[in-house]
Amino acid sequence: MFSDENLGTILYVEDDPNNRTLIRRILGAEGYTVHEAPNAAIALEKLKTLKPDLILMDINMPEVDGYTLTAQIRAMPEMSSVPIIALTANVMKGDRERSLQAGCDGYIQKPIDIDTIAAQIQRFMKR
Repeated sequence: MFSDENLGTILYVEDDPNNRTLIRRILGAEGYTVHEAPNAAIALEKLKTLKPDLILMDINMPEVDGYTLTAQIRAMPEMSSVPIIALTANVMKGDRERSLQAGCDGYIQKPIDIDTIAAQIQRFMKR
């Protein structure tokens, strides 16, 4: 389904280009505008001019991990109300809690379910 309606703007912070492509295609087809950042430095640079409706945050990234970047974003007053959702392969006991403690508003496990990811994102957007 391709939508002409813009449901919102998402910043996806993810170092794996295949994961970025997959999310961009799925959510773009649903009507979201997806901006991508392959690392923390680029994400912070984009956030100087972009106010997304939601941020999808990979946790395992080189140099600066998603926990640290989430804390940095949460320290920015203009980003305090933007939902940050951990999208991660970290699925061990305590990983969800650690994501929430770092400042994430939600947690989605990888591998994603391509049939339900758009609905999951929509629920976070409506909060």
